[in-house]
Amino acid sequence: MCHAVRMSEPAPEQFVLTLSCPDRKGIVHAVSSFLFMTDCNIEDSQQFGDHDTGLFFMRVHFSADPPVTLEKLRASFAAIGDSFRMDWQVHLAAQRMRVVLMVSRFGHCLNDLLYRSRSGALPVEIAAVVSNHTDFAALAASHDVPFHHIPVTADSKPQAEAELLRLVERENVELVVLARYMQVLSDDLCKALSGRIINIHHSFLPSFKGAKPYHQAHARGVKLIGATAHYVTADLDEGPIIEQEVERVGHEVTPDQLVAVGRDVECQALARAVQWHSEHRVLLNGHRTVVFA
Repeated sequence: MCHAVRMSEPAPEQFVLTLSCPDRKGIVHAVSSFLFMTDCNIEDSQQFGDHDTGLFFMRVHFSADPPVTLEKLRASFAAIGDSFRMDWQVHLAAQRMRVVLMVSRFGHCLNDLLYRSRSGALPVEIAAVVSNHTDFAALAASHDVPFHHIPVTADSKPQAEAELLRLVERENVELVVLARYMQVLSDDLCKALSGRIINIHHSFLPSFKGAKPYHQAHARGVKLIGATAHYVTADLDEGPIIEQEVERVGHEVTPDQLVAVGRDVECQALARAVQWHSEHRVLLNGHRTVVFA
């Protein structure tokens, strides 16, 4: 006896819609009605209305079967976006964001992000590691990630930044991560990568500037060690904050132990910021962020 073989149907495609616009009645209704009329199914929806700025923010994860495509969704949603003056985007949820990691001579954040990406814990595709030194070329090679040595001096900074931008464009990079990259970026580079570049640093600023901030903190008896991940702007270390992490320490902790604790919290805060950005969970709200974590 012959039995018919039932072919399994392909899984629905997963999408993410993000938007921000002036707050007014009917936004959620318009979005949900659009998704219903285009035969999409809402999997998860988050929204926030900011009374201080008068802006509304929304992230919707939804699924759809063919013939719904990303291009069709973008084309058909444009009218709604225009009518509500939305800043909006639609992405494929499964598409891994292409990232460049930049590092100088402290490799803990670089090593952490490389491992998370390789293990599948971080949904990104690392296109390259860029450094002004050669210390971590072997580490990048061990993860099969291309390494680019771009030296930086006061005279060569414009050429070095131009080389970085060419790499970003050539590799279709969507996000640049300063994983303890110890060079101040020019205003032009910050503007060119606005909203697409994340930095990590200790949270002692502005109290303990300069060299050995953890040793300065130890000398003052600090009890909380913190780290801040933020978008990079022309205002040094003052961009919109995405994530922060803290760890309580006691009087018995040595300066070297403080440094070790600091490295751990830097890795945690940066990894979460990169993950949330890559999953389209972070929306800019002036000098702040809305994070749908």
